[in-house]
Amino acid sequence: MVHIPITPQAEAEPAVVRDIQHYMRPGLLQLPSLPPLSLYVHLPWCLKKCPYCDFNSHEFRAGGSGGEVPEQRYIDALMADLEAALPLVWGRSVHSIFIGGGTPSLFSPAAIDRLIGDIRARLRLEPDCEITMEANPGTFEKDRFRAFRAAGVTRLSVGVQSFNDQHLKALGRVHDRAQAMAAVEEAAASFDTFNLDIMYALPGQTLPELEQDLRTALAFKPPHISIYHLTIEPNTYFAKFPPAIPEDDQAYAMLDRITEMTGQAGMARYEISAYAQPGHQCFHNTNYWQFGDYLGIGAGAHSKLSFAHRVVRQVRFRDPARYMDNALAGHAVAQDDEVRRADLPFEYMLNALRLREGFALQDFMARTGLPLTAIAKGLEAAERKGLIERDMARVRPTERGFDFLSDLQELFLAD
Repeated sequence: MVHIPITPQAEAEPAVVRDIQHYMRPGLLQLPSLPPLSLYVHLPWCLKKCPYCDFNSHEFRAGGSGGEVPEQRYIDALMADLEAALPLVWGRSVHSIFIGGGTPSLFSPAAIDRLIGDIRARLRLEPDCEITMEANPGTFEKDRFRAFRAAGVTRLSVGVQSFNDQHLKALGRVHDRAQAMAAVEEAAASFDTFNLDIMYALPGQTLPELEQDLRTALAFKPPHISIYHLTIEPNTYFAKFPPAIPEDDQAYAMLDRITEMTGQAGMARYEISAYAQPGHQCFHNTNYWQFGDYLGIGAGAHSKLSFAHRVVRQVRFRDPARYMDNALAGHAVAQDDEVRRADLPFEYMLNALRLREGFALQDFMARTGLPLTAIAKGLEAAERKGLIERDMARVRPTERGFDFLSDLQELFLAD
């Protein structure tokens, strides 16, 4: 699970409509080439809003006035959104697709089949295009995962969070341990590669309980695990009513144990929160961290797109009903901003320094269009503090840099 953060926006803001000439005009940057392109598709509904969740998700009540999830109208809107965006990515291949939410597995396999087919009809996908879909055990039905596989999904990301019933209840999850176990078994049987989302530093969680969660997860031999520290995000239920979570020292001990146990299972920590067996790193998320491009369609989705002389960020309308109305009218974009030249070093480091291998200096210049002098001061400060190691070609975070990642990234903030 990796979603680009949703920033608040005024829903009264009018749609942004610009033609391709606006993006192609001369500017201050000189990008020698364009990075790989990914597609993010946001399906915003879920059975229940989790108290820690700050993603753009909306509770769906089967018995409520809204009736069923409007699958077909929403996919119509997604395709209208995509078609309006095509001139911005014309001629570019898509290397990965990520269908996130919400709970995308609320959509029927037939709807997902239509979604992927409609995308293929409009975009050129690489032959080995990774197509990830998020699924929750709470929406698990026998054979449903196999049907998603048949629809074209190549990689499933299962939102387990914990195998402990007490902790699942504290997190407000709609599934229990037995459903989580059944879902992971089905994912392992249906997919060559899959991910488990696990959280730690949960309310009341002890180190032995974390170890038991991880032992259970690793027993399924998952190719990939994403492990996140529970954080209290603004504008969530937990922000209003914060639970008691483990102290920092205990959380660090949990993280050390996670890295130790995943390592013993043959998994490498290639990103701050991601562990993978060889050959099973998530391309889509890695493309985010390497400052690649992504087109985001769907309610509240973010895009980051590069052009010869600028890098642009967009946000779609957040409210699903308003998004559908605007997208079907050809105006899905609510915000469209050029990234300031002065902000590019920090934006790049916010991503690239999450990777264990760091980044190549050549890639920084290629992805930002900036010279190395733009980050020289920050690199010197980071090296002096023992947060990075570098040579003539590459910069990597040290163990200390990984432990104090926010401090490291802040060194590259614009003055």
